Amino acid sequence: MTRSAARGGWSAIALAALVVMAGCTTPAAPPPEPTPVAPTEPKLQGEVVARNERLLIYVPANGESLRGIAARLLGNEDHEWQISDANGGLSRVDPGQPLVIPLKPLNPMGVVPGSYQTVTILCYHRVGTVGGKMAVSPANFTAQMEWLARNNYRVLRLGQLSGYLEGREPLPPRSVVVTFDDGYESVYRYAFPVLRKLGLPATMFVYTDFIGAGDALSWSQLQEMASSGVMDIQSHSKSHRNLIERAAGEGDERYAKNLELETAGPRDLLEKRLPVQVRHYAYPYGDANEQVLDTLTRQKYSLAVTVNPGGNAFFAQPLMLRRTMIFGDHDLEAFKARLQSSRRIGPTP
Repeated sequence: MTRSAARGGWSAIALAALVVMAGCTTPAAPPPEPTPVAPTEPKLQGEVVARNERLLIYVPANGESLRGIAARLLGNEDHEWQISDANGGLSRVDPGQPLVIPLKPLNPMGVVPGSYQTVTILCYHRVGTVGGKMAVSPANFTAQMEWLARNNYRVLRLGQLSGYLEGREPLPPRSVVVTFDDGYESVYRYAFPVLRKLGLPATMFVYTDFIGAGDALSWSQLQEMASSGVMDIQSHSKSHRNLIERAAGEGDERYAKNLELETAGPRDLLEKRLPVQVRHYAYPYGDANEQVLDTLTRQKYSLAVTVNPGGNAFFAQPLMLRRTMIFGDHDLEAFKARLQSSRRIGPTP
């Protein structure tokens, strides 16, 4: 059976199911008025032929695209992958071929027979030739980002994981997040132009005592990146001290106050100086304990990342997310091997 025939069979079954439901139940209220199509997208000329509260069947007209249909019927063109998944992974629209449009998430937790979805959060430090193992060359970084873009990986903003971790919002297959730690100027010089060219978002975790010092980013560079919509600036502490280690003579009261300084201080300063809302945190050295977690919760942080490698499933702890380090000696094959988009359930055959 061809893919087109398979899609036709699937659409016919879905249509039949909707017709049966329509005859057996009280018709559901229509969904909210969809968002208008962007000016560059031809106006929808297709027809909604059946609908309930979870699905509708749409027959597209000539010239329509998945992104345009998603913008009109789902309110966000980036949700075109949900239409693709619901129709057997199709990549283009065939005029007159009915499409199943999911109005509610079909699988928000990413669990399928035999496996569950995971999201890799990548961690970089320097991009350049200085910095030893922690420095990824500009050529390697460019090759890695271009490979993600060419191979249907969806680079997400870190904040997009929140709904997924709460079991509310599905994420595209092959989702990945790009982050940078510390705040080195080389990220602005080499990585930022690549991300902007490819349209890939990323998060920069800075420790505020470092800003403007040595080979660190300046406030004006952080301002430019934050205003671009490409780079989100978030907190990596005030001083980059290891939060689970106490200084000599640092008693309980002083330790608690210092944790407040390392969490509330950088958040308040970044929000004062930049157009950002700081709700995400990267632990210096990747370390946290229960008191650190309690402090982050009290300071209204919603997501925090470690440097423990691996992918993040829907049941991951939001304040202890895994993150995979990318080093300068990783070639493209090593980079690809560190991308984990799913995990098997049960024994490996």
